[in-house]
Amino acid sequence: METEIAAEIAVGKGAVRIRAMQNFHPRHFALVPAAGSGSRMGSAQPKQYLPLLGRPLLFHTLSVLCQAPDIDKVFVVLSVGDAEWARHDWSALGPKLVPLFCGGPSRADSVLAGLRAIANEAEQSDWVLVHDAARPCLAPWHIDKLVRELAGEEVGGLLAVPVADTLKRADSHRHVAATVPRDSLWQAQTPQMFRYVMLRRALESAREVTDEASALEAAGLHPRLVESDATNLKVTWPLDLHLAEWILQNREEKTV
Repeated sequence: METEIAAEIAVGKGAVRIRAMQNFHPRHFALVPAAGSGSRMGSAQPKQYLPLLGRPLLFHTLSVLCQAPDIDKVFVVLSVGDAEWARHDWSALGPKLVPLFCGGPSRADSVLAGLRAIANEAEQSDWVLVHDAARPCLAPWHIDKLVRELAGEEVGGLLAVPVADTLKRADSHRHVAATVPRDSLWQAQTPQMFRYVMLRRALESAREVTDEASALEAAGLHPRLVESDATNLKVTWPLDLHLAEWILQNREEKTV
């Protein structure tokens, strides 16, 4: 008898039930929201197009995803009026890459718009890996580990690292109000990987979220944490560009 994995997500008055049969191999789609301005970088140019080792930062982000054998297609969600994309040559990334000019004002808006745009291509049980455009140091082994560890999960999950630093909560004057225990605290990264229909329904019901896992949590589900490492850096501040450059130039290949 075939083994069945079933998961339910309650949305509004109804529920969506997903079945993934043992002899069914769902596809994996990457979705990269890249419609933001990156204002914290202090640059007039959107962060995803800042130069990194002679290429736009976004090129490095998309390159690893496009080369991953487990990923069938890579969708990059750009703003409707994005004029910068056409100024660069993306042909080296191959036929997996598909730009979608449907991004919204927030990350959740862009991801949901991307999910709607690929509705005719993705099956309900297919996996979607949402990855930050500003994480150009994603490595092949990060993707391999995420896909492998979540293959049998009902809900899905995300890359994350255990919090190592001591955490302080500040008052309104930036004085320490309390030390926060770091036990069981993790720092979320991306990709975050969920079934297409579960992620879409969750985002349709919870729009004020900062990442996809939060939307699933709001639906009462519990994504799994897959341990990553600090090299999967998110470029947020100007110094981060230099750190990303160092990581990409000095990284050694490894297997997991």
